Amino acid sequence: MPRRRLLRWASLALLILTLAGAGAVLWFVRELRAPVEHAHADEYIVIPRGSSPRQIVTALAARGVLRRWWPTYIYLRTTGAGARLKAGEYRFPSPISPLEVLRRLEEGEQRLNRFTVVEGWARWDIAEAMSRLPELSISAPEALALMDDVSLINDLDPEARNLEGYLYPDTYSFPPDVKPREMVAAMVRRFRQVWQERFAARARARNQTVREVVIIASLIETEAKLDEERPLIASVIYNRLRRQMPLGIDSTVVYASKLAGKWRGDGKVYQSDLERDSPYNTRRVVGLPPGPVASPGARSIEAALNPAETDYLYYVREPSRDDGAHNFYNNEADFWRGVQALREWERRRDAQNR
Repeated sequence: MPRRRLLRWASLALLILTLAGAGAVLWFVRELRAPVEHAHADEYIVIPRGSSPRQIVTALAARGVLRRWWPTYIYLRTTGAGARLKAGEYRFPSPISPLEVLRRLEEGEQRLNRFTVVEGWARWDIAEAMSRLPELSISAPEALALMDDVSLINDLDPEARNLEGYLYPDTYSFPPDVKPREMVAAMVRRFRQVWQERFAARARARNQTVREVVIIASLIETEAKLDEERPLIASVIYNRLRRQMPLGIDSTVVYASKLAGKWRGDGKVYQSDLERDSPYNTRRVVGLPPGPVASPGARSIEAALNPAETDYLYYVREPSRDDGAHNFYNNEADFWRGVQALREWERRRDAQNR
């Protein structure tokens, strides 16, 4: 074969090989970047400790998260990225590309359970909610006992006898193996963070202790349904304190009954509750209760530190509205007229429901 023809064939073969190689590289890159739809986006996929890169990609391909296992495996072998993959419990959205899968595996992921502390919950409510989490394997009394660890707040409130008021209402994310004690500590840490960032300086400026603010905020939290009423309710509390009038707040009566183990849990306050001899019963005792009665949120803490300027001493629910609104009064005669209007409305409602 003439030399010129041989060179021409060699060049053609080289071109074909080059094009084939370029095509393979292009296909390979496309394969790694192409999103893959799968049916397991809402499930956790466990990557056990000690899994090899090949075992990981094979398992993900079997679940449909990867279209093929071997391109991703070749990429891991070529780049050395296989050593950076972490065990854990992963959720992979759909669609997702192999490169995005590897990024998640390199970052590491662990399943997190969500737990919400509702504004206005007392520690009994929080303990009951914790007891309903099967992974904790804890009873409500056991969870409640953890909330007696005042070492978590000794520097903030040396008078505290438990963590009531300092278990900040929020939604928390915890790993499945979290210990109940760690959950309680996280709630207190969140309170400390919010307090330092938003309220500590203002409390100092008002010459108020953390304990005083949290007690008042807990009362506001249990009484107010509307945000705009929180400063008004705060003003009633401060006005009554200045006049040495009993606060008369039903949530403290309920709290006293819970402490005594006498609360019936049906939402009604009975005469026996009103007459209970307890420092928490603000129907009978003048001044603040000895401690918080619930977990106040930021809006109630804000109101405790920024009460409205009013001469209000009373409030009663507005019967024409179903959003928890109140009417506010500065004298007892108007207040009792408001009470009578509410009772009349309740009588008509009960008669219609019979």
